Amino acid sequence: MIPPRISLARLPTPLTCLTRLSTSLGGPRIWMKRDDLTEIAASGNKLRKLEFSMGQALEESATVIMTAGGVQSNHCRATALTAARLGLKCHLVLRGAERSPADGNLLLDELTGCRISYASASEFAELDRIFADLSIDYEKNGEKAFTIPVGASDEIGLWGYIEAAAELATDFSRHDIDPGYVISAAGSGGTLGGLILGKHLHGLAGQMVAFNVCDDAAYFKAKISNDVAAWQTRYGQNVPRLPINIIDGYVGPGYGRADEHVYETIRLVASLEGIVLDPVYTGKAFDGFIQELHRGQFKDTDDVVFVHTGGIFGLFPHREQFGNSPTPAA
Repeated sequence: MIPPRISLARLPTPLTCLTRLSTSLGGPRIWMKRDDLTEIAASGNKLRKLEFSMGQALEESATVIMTAGGVQSNHCRATALTAARLGLKCHLVLRGAERSPADGNLLLDELTGCRISYASASEFAELDRIFADLSIDYEKNGEKAFTIPVGASDEIGLWGYIEAAAELATDFSRHDIDPGYVISAAGSGGTLGGLILGKHLHGLAGQMVAFNVCDDAAYFKAKISNDVAAWQTRYGQNVPRLPINIIDGYVGPGYGRADEHVYETIRLVASLEGIVLDPVYTGKAFDGFIQELHRGQFKDTDDVVFVHTGGIFGLFPHREQFGNSPTPAA
């Protein structure tokens, strides 16, 4: 049932109890799944998905990997680095304008020597056409292109967090905990979708919950439902309708932008636990989690797990937002 897979990530990643932060916030105990430590230049959750996406690409004898995302896309950077490691060409389609000098993820994209095309918002809306045209051009030059969707979030990429759920089940047994919730950020839906399927397949405890960092709950419920349906069709599986839990309302000013209290939360976690979150994904989701805690949510359990999906390089383009303000109180 499992598709082609190549080994890219250092697994299993640690499950760490954030003792000082948990005490500061007044419980429950907060555990962090350190998927920011999967490696290949801090590629985080993207690496779990790419083990399967790249495995399928190699199975199909691809010579060029194409994918897309924002100018500061963690996924695009991880894909470019992974393609370089595997000796494959890479072509990124980035939503936005070229930045000079390059910073954060874009700087790392350029270091790999990958080809980069920039697209306006209206052009990016026709991404399928862009990929189709590029594939034809590569074929004319004797290359075979393989397309990975935004965030590697499709029926293939779901396998990354299906397998991560099995790893979490082992973590819970080792630490003798029974978390009521496993929480993550949702940026393209693949992490939550995989965890939802993995919970069903591996009997993982707790509700799978995500804070969307863009779009809205309706979008992610439709996206994940479609990805799960495609997964069932492709791999000949049949699963019941599974709950999709999205906590909306914390997108703030938009994707890749954050409110002041998100930066304060990033500083708080770094000062108490020495763990760095980012303002695009993990910082925004963790800030939403803290706000929900203050409202009395998530307190019907002794333990909560937050999946740190990485994204540290997205921090640097936001450097001016941190200033010299003191560390906030929880």
